[in-house]
Amino acid sequence: MLENVARELPFFKQVGEKQKFLEVIGALSLRLISLAKASEIMGMSTEKFLTLLDTYGYEFTFLDADDIAIERENV
Repeated sequence: MLENVARELPFFKQVGEKQKFLEVIGALSLRLISLAKASEIMGMSTEKFLTLLDTYGYEFTFLDADDIAIERENV
């Protein structure tokens, strides 16, 4: 099933790279890896990786849920 989803990603040519991207996004979402490590795994600079995430509409934050609530209260 992951392979079918991976085939739909337009930014990578090989299915293996697409699958790696999905796995990295999953690990990043679960906070198993840092943004720096995710970028390293993908062979990209952090800025380029963040741009790619933004292009896909993936919202990444360094803050946890409690920090986000505090930020919203202070706006």
